[in-house]
Amino acid sequence: MASVEAAAEHERILREIESTDTNCIGPTLRSVYDGQEHGLFMEKLDARIRNHDREIEKMCNHHFQGFVDSITELLKVRGEAQKLKSQVTETNRRLQDDGKDVSGIELQQCRVQQRNIATTIDKLTHCLPVLEMYGRLQEQMKAKRYYPALRTLEQLEQTCLPRAGQYRFCSIMAENIPRLRTQIRDTAMTQLRDFLESIRKHSDKIGETAMKQVSGGGGGVWHHTPGSGFFHLRKEGRRTSLSTFTPVLQSTHDLVDFSPVYRCLHIYTVLGLRDVFENYYRKQRRKQARLVLQPHSNMHETLEGYRRYFNQIVGFFVVEDHVLHTTQGLVNRAYVEELWELALSKIVAALRTHSSYCDDPDLILDLKNLIVLFADTLQGYGFPVSQLFDMLLEMREQYGEILLKRWNITFRQVLDQDNYSPIPVSTEQEYRSYTAQFPLQDPDLDKLPFPKKLPFSEFVPKVYCQLKEFIYACLKYSEDLHLSSTEVDDMIRKSTNLLLTRTLSHCLQYGIKKKNVGLAELVQVIINTTHLEQSCHFLEEFISNITNVPPDTVNATKLYGTSTFKDARHAAEAEIYTSLNAKIDQFLQLADYDWTAPVPAGGAPAASDYLVDLIAFLRSTFSVFTNLPGKVAQTACMSACKHISTCLLQLLLDPEVRYVSMGALHQLNTDVHECESFARAGPVAGFQGDTLLLAFSDLRQLLDLFTQWDWSTYLADYGKPSCKYLRVNPNTALTLLEKMKETSKKNNVFAQFRKTDRDRQKLIDTIIKQLRNLIAQHQT
Repeated sequence: MASVEAAAEHERILREIESTDTNCIGPTLRSVYDGQEHGLFMEKLDARIRNHDREIEKMCNHHFQGFVDSITELLKVRGEAQKLKSQVTETNRRLQDDGKDVSGIELQQCRVQQRNIATTIDKLTHCLPVLEMYGRLQEQMKAKRYYPALRTLEQLEQTCLPRAGQYRFCSIMAENIPRLRTQIRDTAMTQLRDFLESIRKHSDKIGETAMKQVSGGGGGVWHHTPGSGFFHLRKEGRRTSLSTFTPVLQSTHDLVDFSPVYRCLHIYTVLGLRDVFENYYRKQRRKQARLVLQPHSNMHETLEGYRRYFNQIVGFFVVEDHVLHTTQGLVNRAYVEELWELALSKIVAALRTHSSYCDDPDLILDLKNLIVLFADTLQGYGFPVSQLFDMLLEMREQYGEILLKRWNITFRQVLDQDNYSPIPVSTEQEYRSYTAQFPLQDPDLDKLPFPKKLPFSEFVPKVYCQLKEFIYACLKYSEDLHLSSTEVDDMIRKSTNLLLTRTLSHCLQYGIKKKNVGLAELVQVIINTTHLEQSCHFLEEFISNITNVPPDTVNATKLYGTSTFKDARHAAEAEIYTSLNAKIDQFLQLADYDWTAPVPAGGAPAASDYLVDLIAFLRSTFSVFTNLPGKVAQTACMSACKHISTCLLQLLLDPEVRYVSMGALHQLNTDVHECESFARAGPVAGFQGDTLLLAFSDLRQLLDLFTQWDWSTYLADYGKPSCKYLRVNPNTALTLLEKMKETSKKNNVFAQFRKTDRDRQKLIDTIIKQLRNLIAQHQT
């Protein structure tokens, strides 16, 4: 066991001897001699040495041939080295021989020349950059690259020329530098002026393209990336999204080269004149703004005039916005806002002035859409445009007035072209066509077979359609004004009310008052207005449907159509009464009574011809009134009868009729009987009993009193409720009795010779006296 440990220890010592530095091998050897079996270690050491010797021998045998070859090569090199040494020695000898002929003075001159050459090279080293830079400057000036040329001048003046020294060409260059700077500054300013002229010419195109871009996006609100000229669409409400938009203008650089501005700005900045440049630029742009904002005198004549005006303004502010975001202070936000405030006030004033000349609603509507597009475009650049929308609301009043004028003409044309006859329809398709135009709801009419007639004339569906067209026209103006649904609904309803209460009402009055309008036409007007009145709630629903505002909304404006058509109907009714009475007057003018005629011997006389014709006319007329509302026909009939009665009484009491005989009273009595017969026949349905006879009651009681000579009853019962002659006024009776007295005197010249005539005359005088007493009693 001990021998194994000793062997391992010896192996460790051998490894240390092989790997340890010679200076540090002492401790290792000491451990060998301190051991007990150092003999055994020496044997192992000898075996290890023999092993290494064998390895060395193998290595030497392997590399021996290479060693031999190396020695052979060295021997060859030794001969060549000897030759090289001989050549160097010979070369040295020749140089020494050649140097014996050179003197010291020549050598000194050569050294001076060498120093001069070195100095020249040094000076040229400093001058050549100056010349090169000046040459570069000339090339830059020739190529009109003025900003780099200015930088080259600065480098030439501050760096290169001081290094070059005091040379004449340097002085000339230094003297030329201020002149070149002035030339660069003036050239840059000339280019700026050219630029200003260019944008003045291109403002119209820039603005047109920007506004086309907004309109091409479906009316959205556009915004641009500051300084890039790119436009972006922001979705608002029902506006179109960017995904549907194809850009028309990528950048304002597509139309205008802004490099003269940037170049001039840089040049003036380098020259220390930035403030001068800024003031000049702003002053010139203010002048251009005033020119742009000055409208043409005939701008209001066409939409194109307004379009050019807006394009120029948009183009101007697109350029200013671009300069604002790309020049770092050439213009600032306060300057641009100041310009916009000036522009806004002038724009609003110009639009108010020029739009006031317009009387075409289509042009006003196109102008409104153009202003909205103009406002949306500039709003996309951050400019406040609320004043423009306020002005559009003002223009809406003018638009409404122009619409009213146009619809006034339309309504009058409809009235003039109407035949005032019920519309005949012969097919279902034709019937549906009319009911699609006008909301007719008549189940009884629906059941009738074809052909049949609609109760109203063409006037009704045409007016109803025109009312809807007017509402659509009002709605078109209200679009895109940033108004709520309730505001739009209110505006439309107020405008429609004006159309109804002012325009249509006046047109109806015009139609009713026309000279050639007869009773049949007036009857049709009443029927038409009745149906239009019934359709008003359909108009309410129509407005609610297009504005999405329920008609029962709180504070919602109500349409005044019902009152409008009701007033027109009442006017037509009154006109019927007036016209009917006027026609009656025409017949009564033909009355030719013989007021002194004797009492007919053969019984009651025949009715007067004029009255027979009048009754025939009334029967024909009232047969047309069957389509009228019952009360209208009844009122017309009662009015006509009262008018006949009143006129006949007036004929009897006319101051120019001085004499009235009993024969004349009998003739008048027969005519009144004819009128009463007409009244009893019921020319118009709806009268109860003998109501219509009451129209002739005043005249009937008066004639009965005289023809029956029933004065005792009259005088005895006067003033009592049950009086037989309650409607006979004593003044009327007195007037007629005095006329009969005069007639009696005239016809009986020899009345004093006949007792009967004298008694009758005395009786008349007595009745006259009693009537006067009766009148006097009731007056007190």
